[in-house]
Amino acid sequence: MWAIAILLIVLGISIKYGKMYNLLAGYNTMSAQEKAKVNITAVATLFRNVMFFMAATLIAADIFIYYANTPNMEDSLSLCIITTGVLYFIIRGNTKKYRLYNNK
Repeated sequence: MWAIAILLIVLGISIKYGKMYNLLAGYNTMSAQEKAKVNITAVATLFRNVMFFMAATLIAADIFIYYANTPNMEDSLSLCIITTGVLYFIIRGNTKKYRLYNNK
């Protein structure tokens, strides 16, 4: 789980500070007009925060699994943590907060 956590941290840093916005699914296929309507810096910040939270949760879960001596829980916990994080990012990222225009 540590390798996945490190990968998530690197992804979060790359997208937020490396401005690798084209790694975000859907954003790379948008036209220039559609990209102009998205507050990409806010979306990148959200992505970084979600990736960091998932990484921290994976590390905490791995420490718990180690001390609880229950290695069979690793896969199911990893799946739950990553699924929850991705769903949260998708739902939260599609709110009006991350758009540059206001619908009346």
